[in-house]
This record gives sequence, C-alpha cells and structure tokens, in this order.
Amino acid sequence: MKELEEKLQYHFRDPSLLRTALTHSSYINEHSREQAVCYERLEFLGDAVLGLTAAKLLYDWTPALPEGRMTRIRAELVCEESLCRTAQHLGLGRWMRLGKGEELSRGRERPSILADMVEALIAAIYLDGGSEAAADFIRRFVLQNAREHIRSRSTDNKTALQELIQQQPGSSIRYELVGEDGPDHDKRFFYRVHVNGVPAGEGSGRTKKEAEQAAAGDALQALAEEPGPDGGGQKAP
Repeated sequence: MKELEEKLQYHFRDPSLLRTALTHSSYINEHSREQAVCYERLEFLGDAVLGLTAAKLLYDWTPALPEGRMTRIRAELVCEESLCRTAQHLGLGRWMRLGKGEELSRGRERPSILADMVEALIAAIYLDGGSEAAADFIRRFVLQNAREHIRSRSTDNKTALQELIQQQPGSSIRYELVGEDGPDHDKRFFYRVHVNGVPAGEGSGRTKKEAEQAAAGDALQALAEEPGPDGGGQKAP
C-alpha cells in the first residue's frame, strides 16, 4: 500500500479506506469471514465529488459557455474512458482485491471496474483528507488534460452563442457580411452578428465561416462581461 500511496501522491491516515476502495464485491463473496467491505458505497460518493470538481473547474474556466454545453463537456471529462485511463496510468489493477471468478475473467483489465475503482478512490481520499485533497487528486490525475479538452470543445463560438440565446424563447440571431478586403488569393471577410436585431459582435477571417466564428466569439465575450440581474457575470440576451 505504501508503494501505491506514493503513486497517488497521497498518504492515508486511515488505511482501511484505501483497502475498501480497492475491494471488489466478488472478493467479499469469497471471503465472507473477513471484516471487509466492497467499494460500491465509496463509488457512489466519489462520483458526486468528481462531478462537483469538474463542474467547478468548468465554471471557473469557461465564463462564456452556456449550461447545456458545460453539462456535455463535464460528461466527457468524467466518462468511463477517462476514468479507465486514470486507473491504467496509476496501475490500480495490480492492487485490486478480486474474487477468483472475476480474476479469471480478467476483471483487472475491465474498463467498468477500473472506472468504478477510481471513483471509489476519490471518495476514500475525500473522507480521509477532505474536499481539497480529493479535488487535488482529481485535477492531477483525472482532469490533467482538461484545459486542452475544454479549449478544443469550446471553439465553436457559433454553437455556443446559439445555445446561449436559446435560453430565452423567441430570441433570434443573424450574421451579416459587412465588408471584404484584399485580393482574391488573400481576401479577408468582416462579419457582424445581430442578437434580437441588435448588433452584438464583430469579427474577421480569411473565410466567411472563420469571420462568423470570430463575430460570435466577440458577442460571447461581450455577453460574459455584461452584468446579470444580480450584478454578476453573463446573462442570456
């Protein structure tokens, strides 16, 4: 367990929490005489802690994204595939406590078990060291590439703007070509986006699509800086 704690960069005050996080129900079924508990309850708690940490990260990093897109990106960040990669990186399969049947069916490599065990491990750290210790583990091992993923999923400004204005029924959006410049081989286009008939942003690009994206990004930035009803950040137009 000491070797695993070094990998986790966290040392447990209560080692039984770590043992529980690594114990599959199949082990309990075959070792009924032991005072052991499987990880399922920890997994339940860890799922919530992971979701909250990812949501807070998205909230802080993406002030212009509407709720719908944040929800989808969060689901991508904490999906089974992402958790399985974390388990493989840490080599958790080596420390799993499995029953013989699960062992023979290659349970140590099964993505669903690996993902569940990561969530259980998050809960164990949360119970042992508190919310900041759990969040630190999540940021370092589960969400280490989150910023790049968020950036790649957040560049579709037109979709983001459309989803934002759809929060208000009856709202409309329109893109207007307001100018062109340069020779045909190096032309630049200038677009303006209107929200509910009012100019909301402008942008330019080497293609019309690129210019529309730039205009939408300008509008999103303006809306993010516009105070909401409570004096806070972004509000829907």
